[in-house]
Amino acid sequence: MDDQIAQSIEAFKNRPIHEELTKEIIESTSDDELLQVVFDNLTTKLPDNYEKEYETVMTWNKSRQAIYLIWLLEAEVNNGGYNQFYFNSSGQFYNEIPAALKLVGANKFANMTERANKIYEKENQEITKHQDGTIEGFSKSYEDNPLNDLDDEFYELYQTENLQQIQVNYIRQNKNDFADK
Repeated sequence: MDDQIAQSIEAFKNRPIHEELTKEIIESTSDDELLQVVFDNLTTKLPDNYEKEYETVMTWNKSRQAIYLIWLLEAEVNNGGYNQFYFNSSGQFYNEIPAALKLVGANKFANMTERANKIYEKENQEITKHQDGTIEGFSKSYEDNPLNDLDDEFYELYQTENLQQIQVNYIRQNKNDFADK
């Protein structure tokens, strides 16, 4: 088992990252790998200075924005919930995420994220009062956090709605939006 894990990690580290994505690459990539291939391509378009991440992403077409933003949301919520999403730099995109989810057809996730956004805006002072830049403060911000219930709802919805497959289907139907040439 350890050998399998090591091989899997090595394969991931050595995967090809396409700075120029073509329709042929999209068509020949398996569903299991397509989202990673597109996301990797998008990350090659980001500036070295992450302070310009928002500005850069907002220059992309709506399809590219959607896949990038949904990836951020998924990664953060799956790792530390909506609280972590808003706390980290990914939170700068919170207003754009519901539209991105709707664009790809993930309407239940969009509605949930709209509710999370409203809670975050309304309860921001309470949610962030312990976030003083320390790990202890961030950890304390989870106590009595009104976003916690939405985390559970997100994980439950994830069991019945395959958000990754929804995105793969969207990419396949809109491959021209992702191809660089």
